[in-house]
Formats: sequence, C-alpha cells, structure tokens
Amino acid sequence: MRDLSGVVKAYDIRGIVGAQLDTDVVRDIGAAFARLVGGAAIVIGHDMRASSPELASAFADGAVQEGLDVIMLGLASTDMLYFASGSLNLPGAMFTASHNPAAYNGIKLCRAGAAPVGQDTGLADIRREVEAEQPIRHAGPPGTVRTHDLLADYAAYLRGLVDLSGSRPLKVAVDAGNGMGGFTVPSVFAGLPIEIVPMYFELDGTFPNHEANPLDPKNLVDLQAKVREVGADAGLAFDGDADRCFVVDERGEPVSPSAVTALVAARELAKEPGAIVIHNLITSKAVPEIIAERGGKPVRTRVGHSFIKDEMARTGAIFGGEHSAHYYFRDFWRADTGMLAALHVLAALGEQDRPLSELTAEYSRYAASGEINSTVGDQAERMAAVKAAYAGEAGVEVDEIDGLSVHLADGSWFNLRPSNTEPLLRLNVEAADAAAVAALRDRVLAIVRA
Repeated sequence: MRDLSGVVKAYDIRGIVGAQLDTDVVRDIGAAFARLVGGAAIVIGHDMRASSPELASAFADGAVQEGLDVIMLGLASTDMLYFASGSLNLPGAMFTASHNPAAYNGIKLCRAGAAPVGQDTGLADIRREVEAEQPIRHAGPPGTVRTHDLLADYAAYLRGLVDLSGSRPLKVAVDAGNGMGGFTVPSVFAGLPIEIVPMYFELDGTFPNHEANPLDPKNLVDLQAKVREVGADAGLAFDGDADRCFVVDERGEPVSPSAVTALVAARELAKEPGAIVIHNLITSKAVPEIIAERGGKPVRTRVGHSFIKDEMARTGAIFGGEHSAHYYFRDFWRADTGMLAALHVLAALGEQDRPLSELTAEYSRYAASGEINSTVGDQAERMAAVKAAYAGEAGVEVDEIDGLSVHLADGSWFNLRPSNTEPLLRLNVEAADAAAVAALRDRVLAIVRA
C-alpha cells in the first residue's frame, strides 16, 4: 500500500519528484480528482519546473481515463489557473511547488469557480483512494485533451479590475525569481503607463539566481539594490508560481503585506462602502483599525487560504489579506492573486505625487518582529507554558482561534502557532515600537526555548 502522508498537506500536494511524486502516483491522483469533482471537464496548468509538463500530462491521463475532458493551459501562474477555473466554471489543477527548491513539485487543486480543495474538502478522500490504488471506475470511452491559451484573457481581466489610465508614468523593477511572473507580467502590464525593469524573467525551475521565496529577506536583496540603482518608483517580487507579490518602496525598503492589505482594503471600500474585509490573525492590528476607519467591517480569521476563502464566501467579503502576501478578491472568485494586489498598489501610487514610502506610511502604524521559528520537543507543552505565564496578568486577553494569541494591556500582542509539518513553533510579535517588540519577543522566546 502506498503512503502519501508525506506529500498530502493541509492545502495541497507537495513532495520530491521521483522519491515521493512520480507519474504513476500523479496519474492515480488525476483519476481520484476526476471522481471527486465529477462533471464533464477540468482545466490544468503548470509552472516552469522541468518535471511539471510530464506530471501535468500524467494527471490529465488519469482524468481522461475516468471519462473527463481535459483543457491544458500549458504554462501558467497559479492565479492564472484560478482565473481559468473561475471564468470557465471548471475544476482545476495547478502543477507547482511554489517557492520550494527545484527538486520539489506539487499540485494545487480547486473545484469549479476556484473553490479550494483542502484536507476536509477532498484531499483526504484523494489520498485514501490513491493509497488503496483504487481502480478506474469509468466504463465508457475516455475523455479528450485539448489546449487553450488564456494568458491574454487573464491579463485583460485583471486590467479591467484596476483602472490605471489616469496614472502618472511609473518605473517599476520586477524580480520574477525565474518563476512564472516572468511569463505573466509582460502580458498584464502591456499598454499600461509603467516602465518595467525586468529581473530574472527567464523561466528556470532550477532558480539559478535566488530562491523564488520573497518572504525570506535574503531573496529581496537584488530587487532592493536594483530599485535604488535605477531610481525606480517601486519594486515587485513574485514567488515561484506568482500567486504572491511583495512590494519594495523607492528607497528599497520592504512594504509589509499588512500595509498592502490595508491599502487595498481602503481602495476596495471606496468602491463599496460598508463592505466586509477579511484579515488573518497575524496581520497588523492597523489592518482592522483602517478597515473600520474607512467604513468597512473587519472580520478576523485563521491563517490559511481555505479559511480565508470559506469566510469570504460565508460573509460576502469584498477582499481578504494575509501577512504572507496572499491577497484574495471577491471579483476574482475569492481566489488569491498577488498580481491584482500589485496593480492596486501601483494605481494608488500613480494617482498622486508622493513617493511610495510616504503613501504606505499611513498604513504602517506599529513595529513587528516578523515570523520567528523555534524548534521544540513538545509543541503543546511549550504553548501551555506560555499561556500560563500570561493568563493571569491584568488586562491580558487570550484566544486560541489559531495557536495562541495574547493581547496585552499596553496594546502589544503576539501569536504563537505550531507548524503542521515540522517540530516548530512560529512566533509573531507586534508592539508600538522596535524596543517594545524586542522586549516582548525575548520574554516569549525565553519560555518557548526553556
């Protein structure tokens, strides 16, 4: 019996090609996905990794054997796959390992309308069937396979959601990290009043220049230097599958995803006053403050795209943002697209004369630690020790919606969450200034690492 415990994650399937994922396994995953979603057809896209075309074809073969027709997009970003799923109203599969190293690949799955497929909404069923080597059930003729290029439609749709016609000319450095941003950015930005300074647009799944993971500060260094070198108005960095976008201001300083969330929320609320905006519990507390100040209704949720998308569907929220630079739009089938968030930032910048650092300063109110990981022997025991240390203090509020969140009387707060896949605790701290962040961080880490 197969064991997929190491590759079926909370939100997707991911593993080392050859050792954990091969064409036989992926073919069976494709068949199981076809049985899960039913219907007449699915859409498949893939990134620039060397293994992606072969794995995508194997998945398609499994789906075809179960009688479904397959539409192959070919090269695509993850948000382009979501666009295909939404606009065609079909289930989809995206072959990518996002920012993981070259040896990895994976599959992100969605139902029609880009609705997420996670552990509780189908991944567990797929794993069970593939591990049991469930035979093909379809007795009729196989489905068909055809190709469909949606890049131009995807680009036009995004440009239709954000009006940059009145923008002043902007110079923007873009680091695609040899990932799918190098494929989508030229089409999306075509015809806009934006001069692109491209960096690492060559598609290369070996990532020869740096990891395609802008969340790690070392992978922003080249972009920061380029922005200062060419006098760019802004810098954009995309991860490997280009569904996340990180922003750098004209000084080469990173703009926090929380500030981007607040800025985009303000723009969306200007179009629809009183709307609901989702934010996860690790975004800055400035985010719900600004949402409320702009007449919106902030709703706090757990970390993770399935929780954000479910809450958006339940509440009818117009927008959602996460600390990890995932941005979700009701007008994009509640799916995440860093490209659309980037267009909002550039539109806001181009509509006025201030530099990006001044524009985003009004959305950045507090100091933050960033995510700090600690290896621990017993996650639950260490979290209980931290909770015990704070639970009795005056003015302290504690919740366990997602890990442990502790809000102190002076307005500072922290969240401590266990990793789902490693023996780690992840700490995020926010306070009034850097000194207060350092003091709270050190106190919590002393307990965690005791």
